[in-house]
Amino acid sequence: MENRNNIQDIAFSILDLIPVLEGKTPADSFENTLDLARHAEEWGYKRYWLAEHHNMTGVASSATAVLVGYVASGTKTIRVGSGGVMLPNHAPLVVAEQFGTLGSIYPDRIDLGLGRAPGTDQLTAAALRRNLNGSELDFPHNVQELMQYFHKAEQDRRTYARAVVAEGVNVPVWLLGSSTYSASLAAQLGLPFAFASHFAPAQLFDALYIYRENFKPSEWLKEPYALLCVNAVLADTDAEAERIATSLYQFFLGVIRGRSQKLQPAVDSMEGIWTPYEEAAAMRQLEYAFIGSKQTVKEKMEDFLAETKADELMFVSHIYNHEERLRSYELLAELKKD
Repeated sequence: MENRNNIQDIAFSILDLIPVLEGKTPADSFENTLDLARHAEEWGYKRYWLAEHHNMTGVASSATAVLVGYVASGTKTIRVGSGGVMLPNHAPLVVAEQFGTLGSIYPDRIDLGLGRAPGTDQLTAAALRRNLNGSELDFPHNVQELMQYFHKAEQDRRTYARAVVAEGVNVPVWLLGSSTYSASLAAQLGLPFAFASHFAPAQLFDALYIYRENFKPSEWLKEPYALLCVNAVLADTDAEAERIATSLYQFFLGVIRGRSQKLQPAVDSMEGIWTPYEEAAAMRQLEYAFIGSKQTVKEKMEDFLAETKADELMFVSHIYNHEERLRSYELLAELKKD
């Protein structure tokens, strides 16, 4: 297996939670998403994934399959997918039909990332599932059931219903995780693995070790392939990036306080906004956040790649100003050319 240590050797991609900005509406956020995706395609990003979250004031990525179609229809070549579909919320058959349809409309451009958490609170999870007999404990079975729907029909030995629109359609399945559980399952099934180091860095290296050491080649993948998601806020200077990153800090502060709010504008300083304890808690979650000028981020990223041997990096940004968000991703893309 090739070890990719250099920025130029790996793919860059984007995860979009579709943040709802203070003073704006979800409709404004959808417009920003498509604009960013079009720029990302122009700048050479490999894939653009949309998350699934529910009942969150500041996040508009709820109807994931709809959003994947929206972004795919407004772009031409960039891969578009889910980062991810939270499988406990959905019947595998329905997910296969949705993404089989997308894969036929946009051939060889659709990815299906799967997560095993509900992506929301218990009240909303109950509303999504209607009954709680099925849970994330069924995740391995549900993943395999879903993948079966993409096989061509084999009437004589099929044990599942048919998702006719998915049969034979090329939609790569990824497993997403923030712990070692999905790493182990991805290795067992021979699937690509995406780790959520943008909010859950603690088990990153354990998960990578388990995934790589236990990987079994499959019809989908011959060698392990690890995508790592990280936060990124770039600007022309370190000081400007730090100022812009205060929107990111306020986002995580809201998570720590259990308070749902829209993405807040940047401030000159976080002093007086968070306590020392809250700052330390946020920084633990933001261990893998690349904040600064191009040169500063380049140095941090090279160290990160040397340690993790990641095959691909996926970036998420919580940047309030849309033009500053575009500039951040443009600077990131330039790192691959420098």
